[in-house]
Amino acid sequence: MSIQLDGYDLTIEKVVKVARDNERISIHPEAIERIKKCRNLLEDKIKKKEIMYGVNTGIGELSEVVLTQEQVEEYQRYLIYSHAAGYGKPLPVEVVRAAILSRINCHCHGHSGLRPVVVETLKEMLNKGVTPVVCEKGSVGACGDLSPMAQMALVPMGEGEAFYKGERLPGKEAMEKAGIPTIVYEARDGLATINGSNVIAGMGALEIYDAERWIKNAEIVAAMTLEVLNANMKAYDERLHKVRGYPGAVEASENIRRITEGSELLTQKGKKVQDCYSLRSTPQVMGSARDALKWARSMLEIELNGAADNPTFFPDEDLVLTGANFQGTPMAFALELLGMAITTVCVLSERRTNRLMNPHLSMGLPAFLTKGAGMFSGLMLSQYTAGALVCENRILSHPAATGSIPAAADQEDFVSMGMTTALKTRNIIDNAHAVLGIEFMAGAQAIDFRKPIKPSKGIQTAYNVIRKYVEKLEEDRPLFDDINKLKEVVESNEILEAVEKAVGQLK
Repeated sequence: MSIQLDGYDLTIEKVVKVARDNERISIHPEAIERIKKCRNLLEDKIKKKEIMYGVNTGIGELSEVVLTQEQVEEYQRYLIYSHAAGYGKPLPVEVVRAAILSRINCHCHGHSGLRPVVVETLKEMLNKGVTPVVCEKGSVGACGDLSPMAQMALVPMGEGEAFYKGERLPGKEAMEKAGIPTIVYEARDGLATINGSNVIAGMGALEIYDAERWIKNAEIVAAMTLEVLNANMKAYDERLHKVRGYPGAVEASENIRRITEGSELLTQKGKKVQDCYSLRSTPQVMGSARDALKWARSMLEIELNGAADNPTFFPDEDLVLTGANFQGTPMAFALELLGMAITTVCVLSERRTNRLMNPHLSMGLPAFLTKGAGMFSGLMLSQYTAGALVCENRILSHPAATGSIPAAADQEDFVSMGMTTALKTRNIIDNAHAVLGIEFMAGAQAIDFRKPIKPSKGIQTAYNVIRKYVEKLEEDRPLFDDINKLKEVVESNEILEAVEKAVGQLK
């Protein structure tokens, strides 16, 4: 069963199904009719020789240059050539697929003026697995992601390069092997294909999906550390968080209460009246991250279902408006906040890991979670790695969205730099999985030292998954394999899925 696009109900979950799971798509018949109607308007205006930006004019600073009728169609090809000016390694296939999906859904509104054959060709590329090779750097996130989108737009012409069935091929060869006819861009087609911040939208959608699962993993590992440190769970009382009112904090505290329910570790003597902030403030901090994620999701889903183009055509009113609906700032702000939120929760994780290592803070656990401190250093250096990753994430959290550098001879004198935001947020999330993996490793080691006292059902389940991949540290060994394995386990959501099966769906 395919996902049908109509311009209005594309969710982040649907993006994931198409981008990662290769779900097929179709286009709603009403959307096709809207695209045709808009194209008829454009062709009528071309016949009347009306001046329209990017149709019969140049773009950017060259928008005052009017093209002859003979130049109009050839111009679209040169436009794609000139804008394919990126740099760097190829973006992941899933990101490019998400970007194409986002662009198709934009066209479904019928405000872009391109021919239906362009949209159908992009649809077939998704359905048959032809993914353009797109350099990851070069977009400033205004006038859309022009450079990467232009590389994408080369392949429908039978140019550029594409991945197909695991091979990197010339674009024409990939299209031929997939049985997709190539096209020649006519008036407006080329600019309509590239004139949106769709790489930011596609990458951002995937990042939000991953971050929402990451925050649940962060709550599980927090619960594990709370148990082995015999935390004072009054700080997690529902009444405490409801009286303040932040929904994220209510959800985070509820999740942690559910995970830790029935823990013998939390019934031991010697609780502190008040724990340190890294234990006591977890609901407030994780709750803030949860609330930030909700806003970021809302912004990205607006973009996924919006008509982001320039110019924008209104067939019912016989109207063409030029503006800046390609501008990436709304998504840039959302993804900056996402990166900041994840980084902040990582700081909490590293501080908890430090407490597990420090015999002055760990409620009786041995130094660095080893039985032979002195001869052995135990997990000491894993905290160094967590610290290094947190430091890197702090640097990556510096906003790119305030970093406009004017382009196009100052015609485009403010740009969003949203692509830089999306790229660094992806790196933040990658590091963040490793930070949690390190705390999971330390938490499992601490559970071993607390035996025979039993953790909760939820934490025992998490422990069992960890021990499938990483053995208890009896004496020192290289830890890099353990850290890398657990990073992948966290990223795969295997721990999350197992815990949710044991205790129920987390908020």
